[in-house]
Amino acid sequence: MDKLLLEYFIKKSGRNIETYCKDVGMSRSAYFRKTHGESEFTQGEIQDSIDLGYVPRDSVMQVFFAEKVS
Repeated sequence: MDKLLLEYFIKKSGRNIETYCKDVGMSRSAYFRKTHGESEFTQGEIQDSIDLGYVPRDSVMQVFFAEKVS
């Protein structure tokens, strides 16, 4: 997963990480674990990220399935 790219898209959407976590339904600590490779985003969280306008559909593979970048 590419943490920096996810955070870029979150900021580009005009929202912040706190709002992203609330909208996707995860705690801030879960977000931290997921973006630091300790756990993975669920299919539902990825779909919500697309549906809520945080991550463009054509960038999903780069964000959530990239080689370990972060």
